Amino acid sequence: MRIFVAYLANDGGADAVCLGGRLARSLRAELDIGLIAPGEQRDEALAEVVREQAADWLDDAQALVPDVPSEAHVAFHDSIAPGIITEAQRVGASAIVVGGSGGGMVGSHSLGSVVNDLLRASPLPVVLAPQGLRNSPVDRMTQITCALGTRPNAAVLLDFAIASAQAAHVPLRLISLVALDQLPTGEPVPDAQERAMAHAHQVLHTARERLPKDIEVNIAIVHGPTVEDAVERLDWHDGDLLLVGSSRLAAPQRIFLGSTAAKMLRVLSVPVAVLPSGTD
Repeated sequence: MRIFVAYLANDGGADAVCLGGRLARSLRAELDIGLIAPGEQRDEALAEVVREQAADWLDDAQALVPDVPSEAHVAFHDSIAPGIITEAQRVGASAIVVGGSGGGMVGSHSLGSVVNDLLRASPLPVVLAPQGLRNSPVDRMTQITCALGTRPNAAVLLDFAIASAQAAHVPLRLISLVALDQLPTGEPVPDAQERAMAHAHQVLHTARERLPKDIEVNIAIVHGPTVEDAVERLDWHDGDLLLVGSSRLAAPQRIFLGSTAAKMLRVLSVPVAVLPSGTD
C-alpha cells in the first residue's frame, strides 16, 4: 500500500507528512512525498534550479519520518490539484494526505484553495491533517470513527472503515448525528427529531449486522441543536481518525465534500478522511 503526501515547505506540509507517517505505520504502508511545482518548465536551467531547491525541501520532509519507507518526487503541472491527483495515481497511491493552509487555530482544519479543489474532484480518498499535528507525540492511529448517514454508499463507507480498522488493529466507532438544524422542515420539531433518531438507530443496527465478530466496536448516536454541537459532544483523542463519505452531489468515483462534513470540519481537531462516491 502506498500513501501520497502532497507536500509544501511550510507548517501545513509538515503536518501532512507527520500524518502520512502515522497512517503508514498503522497500515504498514509506504509514503510517496510529492512536491508539485506550478507550470511546465520549458527553461531547463530554471527547472533544474527548482528541482534542486525542491529536493532540499523534500529531504527535510523525509527527515520528519525517518522510520517510514518513503520516496520523494518533484513534478511540474499547470494546475496544482490536478497535478497532485495525477502524481498520486502515477505511483499507485491509495490515498492523498494534505495539510492546512495556515492562519487558523492549532488543532483546527483550515482548507486552502488546492485542498478545496481536491475535495471537489479527487478519485482517491483525501485525508486532512489538522494544524499542529506535527507536534503530536502520537505516531499511530488509536481509533477509527465512521460517520454513517443516509447516503446510498453508506455500506461502502462502512466496509472501508471495517477494513481500515482491521488493518490498523484499532477499535472502530460508528456514529450517527441528529442535529436540529438538519431536520426537514414542514413538520413539528419533536416529530422530526423522533423520526431522525429512529432512523439513526436503524442505520446503526443495520451496520452492526455487517460487522465481523473479531472487531472491537463502539456505537453512538449524538444529537444537538447543530451539527457542530453534536460533534463536540463526542470524545475525541489524539490518534483518532474520522471517516466521512461524499455528498450525494458527487460524481461517480469522485469526492464532493457535503455540507454536514464541512460543518464537522469547523470544530474537529482530529484528522478527517473523505472518501469518494463508490470507493471500494
